[in-house]
Amino acid sequence: MKRKYELKERARRQAETRQRIVEATVGLHTSVGPARTTISAIAQRAGVERHTVYAHFPDEGTLFRACSAHWRGQHPRPDPQRWLELDVPEQRLRGVLSDVYAWFEDVESDLEVLLRDASVVAEHAEALAETVAVTSKLADDLARSWPRRKIVRAAIGHALEFETWRSLVRRQGLSRKQAVDAMLQLATGV
Repeated sequence: MKRKYELKERARRQAETRQRIVEATVGLHTSVGPARTTISAIAQRAGVERHTVYAHFPDEGTLFRACSAHWRGQHPRPDPQRWLELDVPEQRLRGVLSDVYAWFEDVESDLEVLLRDASVVAEHAEALAETVAVTSKLADDLARSWPRRKIVRAAIGHALEFETWRSLVRRQGLSRKQAVDAMLQLATGV
């Protein structure tokens, strides 16, 4: 019986170590950025040796995917489904933008650093491409049943961008509601 206990205890410790490495990496990715995160810095922050990081994550892609999953679990994107079920296109767009802009407020500092490094970290560019695809599908869903669909789709796609939100709220000084109203006017006015 003692052997089984030792194996379970060892597995528990390994899982805890792996979790510390993931959390350390997420902390570094969202502060200094993925491009400036080193294995040495991860090991130091997690309280392990470099070889331990490599033992759990043999390559940076595996580590990055684990970190991305952890971050997404902590900061899930808003679920637009309740809004997409509405019949009135303007109500759908207002609801989705309100939720997305609230999420942008919550994760702004993380997204700023992550987006900054997307062009220099291949694994991050892949994760960003997945996000772009999800956002594109959401824009398509929101644009359904609007007249002049192509131009409205472009306006909605623009409204869903993090940089659009940052420009409206951070640089132009609009409130979240004012930013949503501005993008709703853009979409309905084209």
